[in-house]
Amino acid sequence: MAARRYSTLAVYRRLLRETGGYRLHLAAIFFFSLLAAPLTLLIPIPLKIAVDNVIGSRPVAGRLAALLPVSMASGTPLLVFCVVLLIAIYCLHQLQQHGTAVLKIYTSEKLTLAFRAKLLRQAQRLSLFYHDSRGTTDSTYRIQYDATAIQWLLIDGVTPFVTAAFTLCGMIYVAASIDWQLALVALAISPVLALIVYAYRGRLRRKWNQAYQLQSSAMSVVQEVLSAVRVVRAFGQEEREHERFIRHSSESVWARIRIAFDEGSFGLLVGLTIAVGTAAVLFIGADHVRAGALTLGGLLLIMAYLSQLYAPLETLSSMATHIEASMVSAERAFSLLDEPPDVVEKPGAFPIGRSDGAIAFRRVAFAYENDRRVLDDISFDIAAGSRVGITGMTGGGKTTLVSLLTRFFDPTAGQILLDGVDLRDYKIADLRNQFAIVLQESVLFSASIAENIAYARPDATQAEIVAAAKLAHVDDFVVRLRDGYDTQVGERGMSLSGGERQRIALARAFLRDAPVLILDEPTSSVDMKTEALILDAMQRLMYGRTSFIITHRPGMLKNCDVHLEIENGRLREVARAAAAGGS
Repeated sequence: MAARRYSTLAVYRRLLRETGGYRLHLAAIFFFSLLAAPLTLLIPIPLKIAVDNVIGSRPVAGRLAALLPVSMASGTPLLVFCVVLLIAIYCLHQLQQHGTAVLKIYTSEKLTLAFRAKLLRQAQRLSLFYHDSRGTTDSTYRIQYDATAIQWLLIDGVTPFVTAAFTLCGMIYVAASIDWQLALVALAISPVLALIVYAYRGRLRRKWNQAYQLQSSAMSVVQEVLSAVRVVRAFGQEEREHERFIRHSSESVWARIRIAFDEGSFGLLVGLTIAVGTAAVLFIGADHVRAGALTLGGLLLIMAYLSQLYAPLETLSSMATHIEASMVSAERAFSLLDEPPDVVEKPGAFPIGRSDGAIAFRRVAFAYENDRRVLDDISFDIAAGSRVGITGMTGGGKTTLVSLLTRFFDPTAGQILLDGVDLRDYKIADLRNQFAIVLQESVLFSASIAENIAYARPDATQAEIVAAAKLAHVDDFVVRLRDGYDTQVGERGMSLSGGERQRIALARAFLRDAPVLILDEPTSSVDMKTEALILDAMQRLMYGRTSFIITHRPGMLKNCDVHLEIENGRLREVARAAAAGGS
């Protein structure tokens, strides 16, 4: 998914809309950051006083003479005053930096968390086809890594720029009041730095975009290998996958090296420009001191300001590379947010409590893409409480048909009715509460057995969880476990057998207690003994519910009221009652 290009102003406008309840925090960060400007301006003052009025024996004049008593206006008392003033300024400066840093960290982490949560919510709303076609790794990368752009651009990027701008204005004003020619020379390099930044930013943004795509690709290899590690080992392909990871990662490494080369060239030009500006000020300033137009303390003050001015300018110029990287990250995050979900809730959709479970398909067609039709002209009626067997060749459209029923997708033509109402007229959350699903490959989470059963109803009591487990024959093996229902199942439930995982999935469906049940090859990968337990649980689970059973086993059809045979996306046969048993 290529990231859409946004202008810099558009990115900042959109990021500001994401700040939500943290705008006061951002304002406080700006306020405390701006305090750095006057404190920075004060730091060289004690040095100038010590050089001109203590070492150079010049009399104290101006505002300082009005503030200091006569007894402290010269000699050792004045030197002690300079030392105390310097310590006080540094203490205030450190307090300001500490307070700003803590506030920055708090606001940054909160903003990033909120942005990540928004990206995750959007990723969950996108269609299954989106995730199937693009893979989950790219979305994961954008949620985990690209989301940090909000803190980089709004806090780590903007704040130093604003602070530096105020510091620059203050230093130029003070320097100009001492020697306007030196101030003009010092300021002359700013346009040059701006031109350098402008020349490099477009190239850096393009290269960062490519680097992020390559990093996401390398990350996808890791995810694929670890999620299929049993298959990799079974076929002895560890070395091949290792080389594949190295190949993808090497492309990412070289992309980062090319960026580092450009950043180094950029930094070299910035450093050279600053060195020329500093040398010019020193040369002209020394000439002014010899001519008596400027005191040595004045030159030292200007040089001190210059070092403090050029340091943030150099830092900000070098930060331009990180800002461009963050701009790319922001664009990638916004591209995910802007991806339209295939299934949207229509305005005015109405709720549904518990449906009867009557299902009707009216000339339904579906295509993942315009030139790839999966289902075509599907029509049938299912009475509430019926048991429906669905058979057909692999890839014929069986799973797609029930995915349309749960509104994971919307049909490209025709209607699907639940209790006589188009599915698109219901609220999505209420609609999906009407279904319980047991898949061929049971999906468990890294949690306890009880938590996995209660995934269907997080508010279920322990008694309800145990009751559902007994109906699905889960209690038979749980009682033998040391931690019982608190036993952790491991990632994707891999600490349990396939049959145990499938029975937990059935217990989850029992607890859901939905009026419509979908069973997708529920006994395809279990032994005969486990299959008997699952079939017994299924019979109880289907009682009083409209049930759809996708199967390749003819024996599963004997208790079905309706048999649908799907072939190449078309409904080849609809057999009912006794006819279904012989199909």
